[in-house]
Amino acid sequence: MNGPIDANLVVALDALLTEQSVTRAATRLHTSPAAMSRTLARLRRALGDPLLVRAGQGMVPTPRAEELRDEAAAVVRRMDALLSPGAHTDPAALRRTFTVQAADLVCAALAPGLLELGRREAPGVSLRFQAEELEAGPALRDGRIDLEVGSIDHVDPETRVEQLVALRMVAGVRPGHPLTRGTPTPARFAAAEHIVVSRRGRFTGPLDAALAEHGLRRRVAAVLPSHLPAIALAARSELVCLVPTDPPGAGHSPLADVAAGFGLELVDVPLELPPVAIGLAWHPRHAADGAHGWLRSAVRRALRPAHDTRPDEPR
Repeated sequence: MNGPIDANLVVALDALLTEQSVTRAATRLHTSPAAMSRTLARLRRALGDPLLVRAGQGMVPTPRAEELRDEAAAVVRRMDALLSPGAHTDPAALRRTFTVQAADLVCAALAPGLLELGRREAPGVSLRFQAEELEAGPALRDGRIDLEVGSIDHVDPETRVEQLVALRMVAGVRPGHPLTRGTPTPARFAAAEHIVVSRRGRFTGPLDAALAEHGLRRRVAAVLPSHLPAIALAARSELVCLVPTDPPGAGHSPLADVAAGFGLELVDVPLELPPVAIGLAWHPRHAADGAHGWLRSAVRRALRPAHDTRPDEPR
């Protein structure tokens, strides 16, 4: 057979050699017997063999047809697999490494639960956790990271983003800190010395805007690039560090456990602060990938309250 191969001819050849009948092959492929007879004629010319010949009331395959039967069936199966929607992915069969970018606080909260789910469901999956050092939009697009987890602040139109939990900010202080005694007020809060967490080294944030509405300013003693060293410093000093925790009435999130692990006491901030949204971001090329779908599901289950069973849908 010279020139490009018509895939429809291969499908027709498989049907004819399986059914050994023009009429039954036509029924199988939802076409007419006349059209199938014309296709058989094309196959005979292309292959230089009659393929099926009359034998009484039926048709029998030639030796060349017998040679081709299994191969034609295999080609059709491969085409079906190639052009069919992705099959269900079995996590236990995965052999893959995923790169997840997250801030240290999110990583500390996420890693134990995510690794446990991987151990139980996908033991062949390895996880590479990466700090927030890449611009997530291009890194997702280029495949340098598979998933971003945290406060998603980039707005690339192609990026899929889904919110997981909304947390409120509270003050984390050492046990016995003056703010743990009596009712915290904006003035008492402003009088304490503070730690600011900022990757860009900024000294101000939403808390300063809230204090300014009361005519107050705080003293920032230190700016640190990430939460874990800030929490550790607050646990061993008089400094105050803002940390995320669950809103009242919300289900439990492991993100609220990190500060408690350092022995910090949590004190309500007597000011209106915006909630912190923790979400997922991924590139749309992974939307239909079953392995990546398992990763997203596992991250949801590791970070969301236990009763939260929303489906895998981008927001």
